[in-house]
Amino acid sequence: MPTIDRIQGYADELTAIRRDLHAHPEIGFEETRTSGIVAEKLSQWGIEVHRGLGGTGVIGVLKGRNDGGKKIGLRADMDALPMEENTNLPWRSTIPGKFHGCGHDGHTTMLLGTARYLAETRNFDGTVHFIFQPAEEGLGGARAMIKDGLFQKFPCDELYGLHNAPDLEHGEIAILPGPAMAGADFFDIRISGYGAHGAMPERSKDAVVIATSVAQAIQTIVSRNVEPLQAAVVSITQIHAGSAYNVIPGDAWLCGTVRAFSDSVRALVRERMRAICAGMAAAFNCEIDVDIRDTFSVLVNQEEQSKVVEQVARTVVEPSKVLTRATPKMGSEDFADMLQTIPGAYFWVGHDGSVPVHNPGYVLDDKILPIGASMFARIIETRLPAG
Repeated sequence: MPTIDRIQGYADELTAIRRDLHAHPEIGFEETRTSGIVAEKLSQWGIEVHRGLGGTGVIGVLKGRNDGGKKIGLRADMDALPMEENTNLPWRSTIPGKFHGCGHDGHTTMLLGTARYLAETRNFDGTVHFIFQPAEEGLGGARAMIKDGLFQKFPCDELYGLHNAPDLEHGEIAILPGPAMAGADFFDIRISGYGAHGAMPERSKDAVVIATSVAQAIQTIVSRNVEPLQAAVVSITQIHAGSAYNVIPGDAWLCGTVRAFSDSVRALVRERMRAICAGMAAAFNCEIDVDIRDTFSVLVNQEEQSKVVEQVARTVVEPSKVLTRATPKMGSEDFADMLQTIPGAYFWVGHDGSVPVHNPGYVLDDKILPIGASMFARIIETRLPAG
């Protein structure tokens, strides 16, 4: 079976919603307009709405023909990125410094399409919880919703989420049982040395030299401390120091991220980073403070729910386009925190376009909106069959 005809019939309306969200992006915990639109649409379709969970989160509750069955959660993220958009689209971002460069506007729209379809047909028994989550992009939106009692107030037996994938072909759907996305730490390293005139380096504790030495040493962790068969990444993504040509700065900051599929590997990297910084502080006779924060858990897809996604995908797209040997991704996703509590699966929907997410020129392909919405809808009709 192809994409659900009923959903395909209002594809233009979904596209209009998505492009409106795209033109008015909101970053984490600021999704006031977005959550308002979500709540309005859900209410319009007769779905029970709850707002304010995790800050700007929205939950829609829909009962089927008989509500005594299982409860399944479907989740979409709503936040944009704090970056500029570099496209000439008519619906490009109207807000400087904010851009839906990861396609969360599409995820929100897909789940709205699913909600409308299920509200109109109710061809299922049980309860669906539509989870519209804020602040996925490293700000802890999933953890905020969980802390606010998400699964106590809206219990789920299973949980599903998705992401667009410009690295796949249009209409391909990928699902990987087991560890599918890396866990991540963010880190800040502050170096407190001693500044001096640029012509008198002997009077300084040169924070730039110290910072570059720390950066080089940290790059040895993966190659010399992590077991070769274990995957890990340590990336320094920011270096800040200095303000003049003739001043040796006394302070410098290094920031970045750690990625790994194993919590033990992440613990090893943290330990080595702290040890290296302590050694460098002694070697250069300065102070180095290290702050490492657990930001994303490892995303682990359960076997049973992964098979559900695979089976459903074969009814939505050509079976040859269903990929079950997908490669784990070093990217991270805070849906992982929800999957640590509720068994579920997270999958990818491929689309046209070669520009990757988090790039200023990224463009979501609106043709996948009915595909994602149909995937969610058929998961519900498969796992909560009517009668």
